Amino acid sequence: MNRAIVIHGHFYQPPRENPWLESVEVQDSAAPQHDWNERVTAECYAPNTAARRIVNNFEKISFNIGPTLFAWLERHRPDVYAKIIEADRASVAARGHGNACAQVFNHMIMPLATRRDKVTQVRWGIDDFRTRFGREPEGLWLPETAVDNESLEVLAEAGVKFTILAPHQAQRVRALDTEAWEDAGSEIDPSRPYL
Repeated sequence: MNRAIVIHGHFYQPPRENPWLESVEVQDSAAPQHDWNERVTAECYAPNTAARRIVNNFEKISFNIGPTLFAWLERHRPDVYAKIIEADRASVAARGHGNACAQVFNHMIMPLATRRDKVTQVRWGIDDFRTRFGREPEGLWLPETAVDNESLEVLAEAGVKFTILAPHQAQRVRALDTEAWEDAGSEIDPSRPYL
């Protein structure tokens, strides 16, 4: 029997730039680094591109990187940025599917947004992903996996094939060749995808 485990890494840092200076000011609590973007990059993102100096973990896991963080990495740590892009390309070459998923542009809790804002967040997230990875995203991560039916409709309308949810978030399931829905309860099988 083949067994697999899928690990998804959600990587995000909020914009930390002072809007008047357009730069990140010193954040003393991030010492010894200048700010928290630099510290988290030094302790997380960069080491994951060269685990034990051998493996780029981004080639091995499903992941999303928030557009605001990715823009910061592109400007301030282009080496890490390039290794993440390279890892997605390697996963496409190896398996025909990239490991990277898109994310809505800002870390917006989608069920709290208007439909117009949901559409905008998804479009901007997809456009940012397409620009960086040079391909269409198959999946899109929703912040905190917060979801409502309208958000799922917006994803489907945008051509997104999947999002990641917790098993308890599915209320009903049905086989594709049947009309009848069944109450999911706690019986949803997290080892398989659902449409």
